[in-house]
Amino acid sequence: IRNEAKVGRNDPCPCGSGKKYKQCCLAK
Repeated sequence: IRNEAKVGRNDPCPCGSGKKYKQCCLAK
């Protein structure tokens, strides 16, 4: 289960890409 609401922009992206959330799924 992913909980994007808890993910900070500078935290690792929950999609598992290894990128920071802001560099990855934040734009979706």
